[in-house]
Amino acid sequence: MNLPPSGRRVLVSGASRGLGRAVAQAFAANGDRVAVHFGSRVDDARLTLESLAGTGHVLVGGDLTNPNGAAVVVEMATEALGGIDVLVNNAAVNTRHPLAETSYEEWAAVWQQHVAVNLLATANLSHLAARLMIDQNTGGRIVNIGSRGAFRGEPDHPAYGATKAAVHALGQSLAVSLAPYGIAVASVAPGFFATERVAPRLEGPEGEAIRRQSPFGRVASAEEVAASVLWLSSPSAEWSSGTILDLNGASYLRS
Repeated sequence: MNLPPSGRRVLVSGASRGLGRAVAQAFAANGDRVAVHFGSRVDDARLTLESLAGTGHVLVGGDLTNPNGAAVVVEMATEALGGIDVLVNNAAVNTRHPLAETSYEEWAAVWQQHVAVNLLATANLSHLAARLMIDQNTGGRIVNIGSRGAFRGEPDHPAYGATKAAVHALGQSLAVSLAPYGIAVASVAPGFFATERVAPRLEGPEGEAIRRQSPFGRVASAEEVAASVLWLSSPSAEWSSGTILDLNGASYLRS
């Protein structure tokens, strides 16, 4: 049930831009075939697809907040790639909602959205992909994108921090239950990293303070995070199953 070092079939959720795009590019450069999932940003997803090295990649659109939508995404990826060896759960939302400034109606809606996308979509895709890997009898890898905020708290984004903590816990539970099938499950917990979405913050007045969070005096690149995802998906990383890998440039150290 050992995975090959390349030539694998990889589904990356939320891969239209940002970290998802960097992850898709890392797998493609490794010689893997990638299903690029998108929710609504089809034009961005096409740009991701066009940027990938190699051939055999595919776009897969679908609403992951709906369990049926998640099933369709996995079905389309499986049909296009001939199976799934690696799942990267990257799709997420992160809406600012500090309690003191947020109405109850908005608060409830934001929490429902974060739970649906960040947690339930991750759980549903993991179930679907893992059952497929079990049926294939080839082993597999699941890597979840968590967050430093799961440990240090997110006062302006509490639903994000809470759901990412749940994603970490989910990954560790699945690591234990899926190991007998040769499926390793791990999570990464990035700190602040540069993407198109956060570029205005990094270029604005708070940019220097954000960079000073790390003693390196900078933030990570999406490519650095993607490299860790690629390694955790590799054959040599099986013994790291169950880990939560901190990727925050020593900006937050947990015991």
